[in-house]
Amino acid sequence: MTDIKTQFDPILRKLVKNKKTIAVIPVGSIEQHGPHLPISTDSDIVSEVAKKISEKNGYFLLPTITYGISFEHAPFFNLSIRESTLRAILIDLCTSLVKNNIKTIFIINGHHGNLKSIKNIDVKIKKILKNKVKVYPLSYWHFMDRDFDHAGFVETSLMLAISKNVKMKLAKKGLITDKMTKQEIIKIGKLSNQSFPKATKNGIWGDPTKATKKDGNKILNEIIENLSKKCQTYLTEGRL
Repeated sequence: MTDIKTQFDPILRKLVKNKKTIAVIPVGSIEQHGPHLPISTDSDIVSEVAKKISEKNGYFLLPTITYGISFEHAPFFNLSIRESTLRAILIDLCTSLVKNNIKTIFIINGHHGNLKSIKNIDVKIKKILKNKVKVYPLSYWHFMDRDFDHAGFVETSLMLAISKNVKMKLAKKGLITDKMTKQEIIKIGKLSNQSFPKATKNGIWGDPTKATKKDGNKILNEIIENLSKKCQTYLTEGRL
């Protein structure tokens, strides 16, 4: 792995002469995660996932884009940018990477609200750069055998595995969907996209109270294993 923010210009210019250089761009968010997790949770988790993927496969790791689209969490705390802003940043970064001879890029997303911004971004960037680059947008939670949550069991376990900044004594149950029908879950999901507090009341989707570091490491390893396989498949096929 090459963590580019710690490197020096002469070394980087020498390394990028390799036509097989592959870059990873992690994308997170700054938003409320209940009373027990820091507002940096999405960025923290995706940074760790991207780091481990890069270490495992020898990729170039870029600094995390820590801001995302989180307007739906208001009036709870969030620092948000527009969908068009995030999309423009990613396009500019990919353009800059190509100019530095890096033409294969994985965008690793860590926040559900960013999905619209990265949707079809590979097609847009290829068109802009006239097929000089291969871009693969991926969201890490698609690579674990767990249901979605927000500050619930999964995210809290992951944070316990990677961070000391977790206040488990303040953890409380949030929206529990176990007894809901599929239609009810879809309906509440649509509401949460508009107003997360209206859907969850306390800003938590799931139950974090039984989260453990052990579970977090297990989930993280599962994500890294599955995501790494997907990355290698894309590289082998040379397409999405």
